Amino acid sequence: MTAMSIHVPLPVPTHSHETVPPSALSEKKQTLYDCVLEHFTAVDYKLPNVNQEKAALTVDEKFWLSYECLLRYLRATNWNADVAIKRLEDTLKWRREFGIYDKITAEYIEPEATTGKEFLFGYDTHGRPAIYVSPLKVGVEESPRTIQLTVWMAERAFDLMGPGVETLAVLVGYADNIKTPSFGMCRTTLDIIQTHYPERLGLALIAHLPWFLNALITLLTPFMDSHTRQKLVFNPVINKNGLFRTAADAEAWNADSTSRVFEPDQLIQEGWNGLQPFTYSHCVYWEALVKLCEERRSRMFVVWHRMGGKVGIKEWDVKVAVRDETTEAHVDEDGALMENGQLQS
Repeated sequence: MTAMSIHVPLPVPTHSHETVPPSALSEKKQTLYDCVLEHFTAVDYKLPNVNQEKAALTVDEKFWLSYECLLRYLRATNWNADVAIKRLEDTLKWRREFGIYDKITAEYIEPEATTGKEFLFGYDTHGRPAIYVSPLKVGVEESPRTIQLTVWMAERAFDLMGPGVETLAVLVGYADNIKTPSFGMCRTTLDIIQTHYPERLGLALIAHLPWFLNALITLLTPFMDSHTRQKLVFNPVINKNGLFRTAADAEAWNADSTSRVFEPDQLIQEGWNGLQPFTYSHCVYWEALVKLCEERRSRMFVVWHRMGGKVGIKEWDVKVAVRDETTEAHVDEDGALMENGQLQS
């Protein structure tokens, strides 16, 4: 019997391999972190080189400036506090200019998403949300909204990250595709990722890569930092056991190994040989994704405010509280646990 198609994203996993709280920093790194934290929590702090009437940090910006966010920028700058502060302020200004909080809304970006050229579905073995990209469905004419959709999807992936998860996975499928994204669009997207989303890309899997795209990749390589290059996996191995980086990983895999990147039940069938009979139906999927992300983000904001609503609160603490509250909310009067919408006795 053919499985019935599904058209909605999968829920955030209640368990992942990375449910370990952030480890304590060394004395030196703690001092550098404290320096950055004190800069942004100063009573008279204002974002430099912007309209001073709007230079104070907004609630959204304070929420974004989490403990883990500050550490991501410190690591990306090799623990140089002054450079990390400069990069954080540059990103804060970019987020305002790009319209992360006001312009690039679900309503604004929806027309660009109707074909299913990009969508969120499933999680890898480290709990990273997966963004599927289908170049075949990208329109002939590229526009700013193409990049805006990519950024919007990344922001929604962040909404769906569980405790201990800070990176996302991207799956690009070139099956039967002859369209090539322009060098300009690729370069712009790459610049945004490396400049304003440091340490957010966990893995980029490019399947069925056409030979003629090798030239484009060669052109882009000089603009990639070493960390980004290490995240790229071309033509990963996909079989009945799931998705693997290499043939050697696939051959060596067993139930006790950790070489598998995606389990079959977290992959879609079409183009990726997974077990999920997912098909993109925009009117169903879009409403479900927006609702899922808005509800989860709202819960995180409530918890964040309860914890003080300030710069430097740990994403780990917020997400653990949301996870625990969500689990408790799914326990019925008889103590039966609601899991993924089904009663478990």
